[in-house]
Amino acid sequence: MKYLMLIYGNDEIWSSLPADDFSTLIGEVDAFNAALRASGELVDSQGLVPRARSVRMTGDTPVVTDGPYLEAKEYVGSYFVVDVDGEERALEIARSYPALGFGTGNGGGLEVWPLMSGNGSEP
Repeated sequence: MKYLMLIYGNDEIWSSLPADDFSTLIGEVDAFNAALRASGELVDSQGLVPRARSVRMTGDTPVVTDGPYLEAKEYVGSYFVVDVDGEERALEIARSYPALGFGTGNGGGLEVWPLMSGNGSEP
């Protein structure tokens, strides 16, 4: 079963980390990803460029605007997809994500989304 993990961050928090702490965090996340890759559970992992666009219908015309759909202090900064036996394992992985408790403990959070199967059904 595949799960999408959306990783939220906050510019104010991340930019306030000392360079050494931020470097340590990046190393921990790289090791986290390497362990999931070695176990065969990591499907994909990417950071997102902070240049989101929203597309909404205005009348009968799709209109493109800057920014994420909703205004918020936290934003989706990256994601990863895992393929695991079930939700319990997905949540175990999410709870072990290094940035959750890093520094002040305000490193953002994760959303865990089960992905629909190839036939469009829920897992």
